[in-house]
Amino acid sequence: MEKNTHYITQQQLNQWAQALGFERAGVSDIDLHQSERFFNDWLEQKFHGDMEWMARHGTKRTRPAELVPATVSIISVRMNYRPVQKHDPLMILNHPELAYVSRYALGRDYHKMMRKRLQKLANTIREAIPHSDMQYRVFVDSAPVMEKPIAARAGLGWQGKHTNLLSRDAGSWFFLGEIYTNLALEVSQPEENHCGSCTACIDICPTQAIIKPYVLDARRCISYLTIEHKGVIPVEFRQAIGNRIYGCDDCQLVCPWNRFAQDASTADFAIRNNLDAPHLLSLFAWHEDEFLKRMEGSPIRRMGHQRWLRNIAIALGNAPPSAAIRQALSKRLESASALLKEHIKWALAQQLSSPQSPDL
Repeated sequence: MEKNTHYITQQQLNQWAQALGFERAGVSDIDLHQSERFFNDWLEQKFHGDMEWMARHGTKRTRPAELVPATVSIISVRMNYRPVQKHDPLMILNHPELAYVSRYALGRDYHKMMRKRLQKLANTIREAIPHSDMQYRVFVDSAPVMEKPIAARAGLGWQGKHTNLLSRDAGSWFFLGEIYTNLALEVSQPEENHCGSCTACIDICPTQAIIKPYVLDARRCISYLTIEHKGVIPVEFRQAIGNRIYGCDDCQLVCPWNRFAQDASTADFAIRNNLDAPHLLSLFAWHEDEFLKRMEGSPIRRMGHQRWLRNIAIALGNAPPSAAIRQALSKRLESASALLKEHIKWALAQQLSSPQSPDL
């Protein structure tokens, strides 16, 4: 790709982006040297856990022109994902017989849908700049891309103390996507950090995964443990997981800036399979074929049936003791894999050792 200098206004870019369902777009340069130092230090401290792919690509993650040669500008977009909800998320967290699923996973998987729209946005830009020789690649959580620092440089918000991107007019309930291009575009004005002295996200974290402002130890994070981690979940975190079977939103739920968050404008993120307030026992009863069918088109499907059951078993262990739960766990134990068996046995022990456990 060869460097070309062309100009599109922020207003034009946002009009094109909003026509495709994005809430906002911005442009950044490719200078991520400060983020590179922070990221390398984070890796050295092993905070990425067993997400070995975080370190696999060397400097391609922090030096965009190494990932896509001749990149000089990055267009960053955000898209709201929070669905219209019938139930208060805090209510679900306070009812241990129900399952909590991270709000981003209640509807359709965002990867392909957003990539297609980014392709259309890139084509719109290319058509608007004749003879530009524009070349590009689009990314949606699909390559070694520092999406949050890039979005911050593009003026879409700032990284909060929980490390998520925050915006004064949209909170944090949104996805990010990027277009790497050889066009030299006018960069957007970054937004200042508005976290102030607030520590709500740090204080609420069930496993104290935010070890200090702006630093997350993924090995302690419930989202990592229930989604990314493929093995046995450490015993020390199981009770703190509570009824969170896929991800955790606690740090977002308490963030004051999410008073200004808006629901998703696309039907793709509408709630499927009543996952906003399902009963644990109902989900635990799904056999693998049913899981795969129900989760078709959902980001949850990628985790597989075994990890799905692993997470629900932990939640059942944390639920109020009941004969129905013990029966369901015991039934699964008979044919469980080694991974699942470990967590079912723990859950049964929790059920039986609870001071509220009814007489057998």
